[in-house]
Parts: sequence; C-alpha cells; structure tokens
Amino acid sequence: MLNQNKSKKILLLYALLGLGFFIFLSAMLITVLKSRELPSLYTEENSKAERGSIISADGFHIATTKKLYKAVVNTHYIDPQKKELFVELFSIYSGISQSEIKKRLSKRSGVVVLSYDIAEKQAQYLKRLAFELRRLDVFISIENKKTGQRTLHGLSILESGESREYPYGNLLTPILGYPHKIEEDGYTLTKGVKGLEKRFDIELSARQDASSRGPRDVNNYIILNKQSFTKPAINGLDVKLNIPVALQIKIENMCDIMKITLDAKEIMAAVINSSNGDVLTLASSNRYLPKEIHVQDYSSLNCGMTEYSFEPGSVIKTLTFSLLLDKGLVNPYDLVNGHNGRFQVGRKTITDEHKMDLLSAEDVIVYSSNIGIAQLAQKLSGYEFNQGLQNFGLSQKSTDDMIYEKRGSIPSAARLENEIYKATASYGYGIRANLMQIMRAYTTFNNNGRMVSPKIVHSFIDEQKHEILTPYEEQIQVIKSSTAAKMKQILIKTVTDGTGIKAKTQGLEIGGKTGTAHMVENGAYVNRYNTSFVGFANDAKHHYTIGVVVVEPKVSQFAAQTAVPVFKKTLDVMVEEGFLSPSEPEKIAEIPQEKLLAPSEPNIVE
Repeated sequence: MLNQNKSKKILLLYALLGLGFFIFLSAMLITVLKSRELPSLYTEENSKAERGSIISADGFHIATTKKLYKAVVNTHYIDPQKKELFVELFSIYSGISQSEIKKRLSKRSGVVVLSYDIAEKQAQYLKRLAFELRRLDVFISIENKKTGQRTLHGLSILESGESREYPYGNLLTPILGYPHKIEEDGYTLTKGVKGLEKRFDIELSARQDASSRGPRDVNNYIILNKQSFTKPAINGLDVKLNIPVALQIKIENMCDIMKITLDAKEIMAAVINSSNGDVLTLASSNRYLPKEIHVQDYSSLNCGMTEYSFEPGSVIKTLTFSLLLDKGLVNPYDLVNGHNGRFQVGRKTITDEHKMDLLSAEDVIVYSSNIGIAQLAQKLSGYEFNQGLQNFGLSQKSTDDMIYEKRGSIPSAARLENEIYKATASYGYGIRANLMQIMRAYTTFNNNGRMVSPKIVHSFIDEQKHEILTPYEEQIQVIKSSTAAKMKQILIKTVTDGTGIKAKTQGLEIGGKTGTAHMVENGAYVNRYNTSFVGFANDAKHHYTIGVVVVEPKVSQFAAQTAVPVFKKTLDVMVEEGFLSPSEPEKIAEIPQEKLLAPSEPNIVE
C-alpha cells in the first residue's frame, strides 16, 4: 500500500512537470508566432552636406551657408513635476524666453516644434541638453496600450534646412546673384537664381550627405565599433574670386557717391588685369540685399556689366581707327578735313561739338571727331569693318563666368557697305555692346595687340582645402603689336591733351577714350545719354584696363564731365589700396625751364 501511494505521487509529479513543460512550449510557440514590435538594436543618423561658399581674393567669405535645426518635443513625455525645469533649461540653452516656450507648449499637446531656426553651434549645445534631460528623468516613459510596450521620447534636435548668408550685405551684388529656397523631403535647400550663385550652382551644390549606422546604446546613440558604418559629408566646392573685398567696397562706395553727385541712374566701374584678364573689381551703384529683395530692387537684379546692352558711342572710334591703322589704310599724321563741324554723308548730317577745319588722323581720336572718323571709316569695306568688330569680341560673349549676357549686335557686312551705316557705326551708333565686351576689346591696346577674356573666378577649393585653379582662355592676337603700341600712344595723348584730360594722374601711364551716346526708347533716340570712359592705367609693374559707364546722368551729357571723373576716382582708390604705385615725380630743379612755361591744359569735352 505504501509503495502504491508513492508511485501515485511520482506519477502526479511527472504529470505536473509534463503539464508545465507543455505550457512553457505553448507560450514559446505563441511568442514566436505572434507578431510584435521589437525595438531595433541598431540606429541611424543622417546629416546634410552644405553648399559651398563664395570667397574673395583676400579670403573673406562673402556668401556662405548656415545650417538650420529645429527643436521638437512631445509634451506627453514631459514629467509634469519637472516641466518648469525643462522650460528653464531650454530657455537658457536656446535663448528663447521662458514665456515664449510656455506659450508654444500650451498651444497643443503632443508633438511641438519649439524653434525652426537654430544655428549649428547652438544645436550642438541643445543636443547635449537633450542627453542631460534624459539623465535627470525630465521625460517619462509611456506604455502603449495596444502593444503593452513602454516608449520614451525626449527632446529632439533635427536638421531642418540651410540658409544662404551674405555677411557683407549688398557687397558685389548683382555679380553674386541670389538664391531661392526649395524643399526636398522636408529639408530646405538653396539654389542659385542669378549671377555667380546660378553660374556655378553645380560646383557649389553639396556632393554627398553624411550617414552613420550602427549598434545603439540605451539612449539611442550610435556605438562606433566594427559593426558601425559611417559615410562622411562632402560639401560643395568653395568658389574663390579674383576680386578683393577691400578694393570692391571702396569702389562701390565711390560709385554710390558719384551716382548722387552726377544725378545718374546708375554708375558702373570695372578693373581688369590687362595681361591675363583677372577681374579686380566689378562695382555698381545699384545693389540689393540678396536675402531681402523688394520691389524697388527688381531693376537692379540684372548684372549691368554684362546684361545692360547700350549704344557705346565714341569709345568705338578707337576700334575703328585701329582697324584702319592695322590694314595700313591710314597714317596717324594724315590730315583730315573737319568741315567746320558739319558734314553731309548721303541724307545724314554729321556734326562735331567743336568746329575744326584740318586735324591729323590721330587727333580724330584725341579730340573725338565724329566727322573725322566717319570719313576715315569709308576706307574699310563692309566685310572688313564687320569682321574687325567681331575680332574685337563685339556681339560675342565676353566671359564664361557670368550667365544671361546680352551680347549686343553689330551691323551686317552688307549693311556696312552703305556709307551712312559705315559712318554712324564708326563712332558707335547702330552698335550695341555691354561694358565687359568693350573692356575686353580695349585690353588689346594695353597687351601688345592681344585680347584677354575677363576672369572673375580664380579657383575652386574642395573639402581637403585643395585649390583647383580655373584655366585662362587663350589670348587672341586681334591687331599687330605695332598697331597696339601706336594706339596706346594715341590714347595717352587723349588723356594728356584731349577729352580724357581729367583722368591725368602724376606718376602713372594713363590712356583712354570718352564716349557719349543718345539713349534709344521705343526705337527712337531720345534726349537722354549714356556716357563712358574706357582705357588703361599702368605703373612699373601693373597693367590694368579700366572701364566706366554712367547711365543717364542729368548733370551733364558729356563723358569728360561725368565718366572721366569716375575713372579718376577709381584710379585714386587703386593707388590708395596699393594696386598702383605712381613713380616719384621729377624734382623741380631737374625740370627744363620750357616745361615750366608750357601752355595751360585745354578745357575739352566730348
């Protein structure tokens, strides 16, 4: 009987063990088969690469990108007992007032964006704060009633976009251009619309976003080990210019003052290295803030240097005369009849401001005679004239560094066979060009007959600070070096004796040509003018081509009284900034007596 009871107890024990094991296996099977949400053992972080900067020749960032972050919190996870602590600490780290934070938190429950505009450095501080808030148990976990699992969401600092910044305000606009914002998967990016921002948008744009993936710790931070993977960000290339900030600022300020002084619509001044085409300054009085464009700025959004096409007037006489000289069709000392200021060509009467009878061919340029150049131009065939102007780069793109250039126009070879069209084109009417095209043509006179292309961009700089130099375009031999040398002397004489006399600067080699032309409106000439002065300034080491355009000055219609003074002030700034070094003047004792008794300078205008 005792053994029987013992057997029953053992059997019962085995039955209970078997039942327990069956229940365990059933539970395991249900657990395996039941769908459930397991927290990932891995986490991933992504970071957007940035648009490159535009940098001046002297190393200043004149257009750069600021990465923006947003701060997000879920109010459900904030411990009510520690809400005041959260508000106080977030206010300290973010700079947002406590009252503003409370206002945003009270507007809704759940996910709240506390700020959309957090700078990158501040975002790093806030990320550290987010970690500390978790450590201080400011946030509580909440059970999901459906899954039975508890989750905890703290303060999240997320990239929201990028903002294009211009630390120097309206400096170098509209050459820089401006960007606009686009949205990509909830992230705000900037793309160029005008100017350099548009022309080099591909080079400036980010190459590769950063990405990290790996095991996570309890706070959801990536553990960097052999199992983790990191892909670095590759930002866009920086674009370095040949233009220094110091020179640009001073010439822009000068243009601003002269616009008021001359009561003009716009003043433009540009400087190019005659030897290689490096652009030192492109200054306009009409600028805007790229981040705050208003209706009144619309007329200034286009780059006048390349997008303002106008009839240049007498600055074209220099090109016409050089073509004649290069082909041996004229001698500088030939005599030309000035017809006492009035000359009939077909149905058109050509006039000069100053009445002259006879003058030398070179003095046609020095004193800017329309009658003289109209007669000389008849020696060119229509084909020779048209092809010559094309060789000087007119009606062609002046530089690859700008977009939307207005290339202007020149009369066809057939039209230039007509004596009237040939005459008017010889002094710059019936031709349209922009300032950059004219300056490019004028580099030939200061570079042994070779024409150089204006070069705004010096290089690109990559992530490793490697500099990738932009190539120079091949120089074009437009006229013989002997022709260029003679034209150079004529342009110097124009400054010492002729219409450019107000540009004279002691110790520097200065030459140039004035231009005045009626403006065209609705296909007809109106009583408003553009004036210009284009030439060169050299010292012992430097050779520069300089151009000035004054749009619609009301003080005077003459370039000698409007454009030439702006040219002179540009020279003064260049001397002040060390780009030109005048030679020492001769001592009075060494100057011959006859020079001291030289006649006074004539007062000549065009």
